[in-house]
Amino acid sequence: MTPAARVQAAIELLDEIIEAALHAGAAADTIIARYFKARRYAGSGDRRAVRELVYAAIRRSGERPASGRAAVLGLAQDDPGLLEHFSGAGHGPVPIEAGEAAASASPAPIWLDGRFDPLVEGSEFQALLERAPLDLRVNRLKATVEGVRDGLAEAAPTPLSPIGLRLPDGSPIEQHRLWNDGAIEVQDEGSQLLSLSCKASPGMTVVDLCAGAGGKTLALAAEMANEGRIVASDTDRGRLSRMTPRLQRAGVSIVERRLLNPGSELRALDDLRAGADIVLVDAPCSGTGTWRRNPETRWRLNPDRLARLVRLQSELLDIAAELVRPGGVLVYAVCSLLAEEGRGQAEEFGPRRSSFVSQAPDIPGGRPSGPGHLLTPGHDGTDGFFVARWQAPC
Repeated sequence: MTPAARVQAAIELLDEIIEAALHAGAAADTIIARYFKARRYAGSGDRRAVRELVYAAIRRSGERPASGRAAVLGLAQDDPGLLEHFSGAGHGPVPIEAGEAAASASPAPIWLDGRFDPLVEGSEFQALLERAPLDLRVNRLKATVEGVRDGLAEAAPTPLSPIGLRLPDGSPIEQHRLWNDGAIEVQDEGSQLLSLSCKASPGMTVVDLCAGAGGKTLALAAEMANEGRIVASDTDRGRLSRMTPRLQRAGVSIVERRLLNPGSELRALDDLRAGADIVLVDAPCSGTGTWRRNPETRWRLNPDRLARLVRLQSELLDIAAELVRPGGVLVYAVCSLLAEEGRGQAEEFGPRRSSFVSQAPDIPGGRPSGPGHLLTPGHDGTDGFFVARWQAPC
């Protein structure tokens, strides 16, 4: 591909990503992979260059651009060398018309102004748009941190998690023997710290209420030495089904999966009422804490969707409270940096369940935020996470 053709390819991909954001379509990574699968002539250098252009344009535009062309023209304001490719030659984009609009630069949609946790300010926004590191969690059911480091020459310890290692971005870890053997899992350091903060131990009964594909379920099982019981539930059958090969690869046998019907979760979990030592609610949220990994999700969020998520988070907290045994623990987490999803939820739960005693989450790094704790990319180098913890009345 010529340099101009690469720019045109980036524009076409951005058009698809913008359209997908409008209609809850595929993620950017999926769209890019599908695009190049149909264009076998593009070499590895072409794919890498186009991908870098696409993500540079996405990270620059907090507001959803009008088009892929506007997004790349915005990028050209920071890199004027791109403008020479707008000539129509070499399969490149057509010339720029007088007055043609370019996407503006911003870290977040304007409507989110004032809705971030007060701890998120200034340089934090820039950190939200930097590329995330590649973090691994060592599966202590099968390996030790030291043993994995011996097998991964480029791995360095994560700064905060005692079970984490960090690799250079782009390392082909899923082709490595240690990954195939189940000794490691790809997991951000913040997620590792959240799992550790639950303080799960062998023999416990643990409910992972919003388990998804099971990343934190696997981490909890390792902390429990694969002894006890974990009920991993979710309303999405597809996400739960993706857990099966991961459990097998990790050597985990204590997990029971349960598919929940939205609106009737307690009926499906009735046998666990007041019976769980720990209930983890890693609730569906805006994902603002993961913008480093998925910057295009800024274009998918809108006020109505955020309002629905906030209502769901509150409902899930009340469902979880019914499952905790006397003296047991409820842990609430969101990968969000918005106040209403984090400290706001924790502050409202307290009066609703006044018999539950707030406890400071035991997490390295981070900062106190209301009744909970906030990890951020700028301060901690992790994805953004809010975590709160309560003990049920005895």
